[in-house]
Amino acid sequence: MNILVQPVIMAGGSGTRLWPLSRAGYPKQFLVLSGDPANQRSLFQQAVARLRGLATEGITVAGPVIVGNEEHRFLVLDQLHALRVEPAAALLEPVGRNTAPAVTLAALAALEDGRDPVLVVTPADQTVTDEAAFSAALQRAVSVADGGAIAILGIAPDAPETGYGYIRVDASATDPAPPVVQFVEKPDLATAQRYVADGGYFWNAGMFVLKASVWMAALERFRPDIAAATRKAWAARSNDAKFVRPGQAEFAAVPSESVDYAVMEQCPGSEFEIRMVALNAGWNDLGAWEAVWQVAPKDGFGNASVGDVIVKDSTNTLVHATSRLVSTVGLDNVIVIETPDAVMVASRERSQDVKLIVNHLGAEQRNEHTVHRKVHRPWGWYDSIDNGPRHQVKRIMVKPGASLSLQMHHHRAEHWIVVSGTAEVTNGDKVILLAENQSTYIPLGQTHRLANPGKVPLEIIEVQSGSYLGEDDIVRFEDTYGRS
Repeated sequence: MNILVQPVIMAGGSGTRLWPLSRAGYPKQFLVLSGDPANQRSLFQQAVARLRGLATEGITVAGPVIVGNEEHRFLVLDQLHALRVEPAAALLEPVGRNTAPAVTLAALAALEDGRDPVLVVTPADQTVTDEAAFSAALQRAVSVADGGAIAILGIAPDAPETGYGYIRVDASATDPAPPVVQFVEKPDLATAQRYVADGGYFWNAGMFVLKASVWMAALERFRPDIAAATRKAWAARSNDAKFVRPGQAEFAAVPSESVDYAVMEQCPGSEFEIRMVALNAGWNDLGAWEAVWQVAPKDGFGNASVGDVIVKDSTNTLVHATSRLVSTVGLDNVIVIETPDAVMVASRERSQDVKLIVNHLGAEQRNEHTVHRKVHRPWGWYDSIDNGPRHQVKRIMVKPGASLSLQMHHHRAEHWIVVSGTAEVTNGDKVILLAENQSTYIPLGQTHRLANPGKVPLEIIEVQSGSYLGEDDIVRFEDTYGRS
């Protein structure tokens, strides 16, 4: 008998505790957090690749369903394209309503064609070091779920961790997937120490496996309000190629609740059988910089580094350099994160509190907590390399075959200089081609467009001048990406 598995990857969230590298516009799940970014995969790509590895005799793995934010839709497609993976669907939440409605959207999508696959639901921001052990544990969970039960993944604790919820199982059971007795909240230190000493307690990894119909039945049983409201949003959905958008007003009315509170914690002792499969695969959820240090390769003094870094007479320190040389002397248990527009220094013990900085930036309405200096767009990216009261200089990359929108600005003029590649420029009623070292001028108020007709990336330098240089001074007339 063949089991159809539908991977569901939860790719929402902003990862504020990994600021300044992770920001709302480009959150941690899409980042490469270790090694050479040119040769490594993002956390999201790692999650996709791991679930593809579940395929074996008797298990067929469908294309993944991605549940994420509207603003990250092109990041999702670009990173899947790099893996040569075709998604079953990208479900775009107009607003965040927590994980229970998100999983419900995925279940409704999976049931749409009359099938009832086994959903393997995982966050997009975790790491494992033993992929063979990961696949073996998930395959066991798939077998449990195919029998009608809910399987949840648990991690044997190696320390009294207070940052995770715990799963208590029947310690006397000899079954490799013992029944779950209870879910318990994040404990204080003394309670966590008792859990580790007693045994039978596991960290909740936030991964679970069950049939789509079982999820819907359990949700109808425990939270019929969420089920009904999400069904209404699903009925009002719109489709745009692989993008599926639930009705905006209807989804905003869905009660916000987590998977654990809505369903999982209600299952022990109910008609819904729930079992735990132990996962021993070097798992980490990378919830804060301390966790990144824990999983990173280290030198003989416990130091981990990424980028152009020099570390002298320092111990147990993490240094992550993005755009320049970062050097340290005489540090112990410190985290240093450098980006082009922000540097964060913290003690490892306080790494969870980086969110205090993010909250402060938000309260002051500064944009460093939401976007990087280098901003990714569906056509490529731009990097704001210099600015002043009446000027801004950007480095712009346009992907082969891509184009910006046909647009105009009320308050600024622009000069474009081609650095590499070929530019097709619409400037008013003229269309011209520019090669390397050639330039053009776009007057204020002129309708214009930049496109790359070539097969290599186009890079230009854009110099803006005018009384107002904000990104909202754009009037779009036509747009390939549906933004006009």
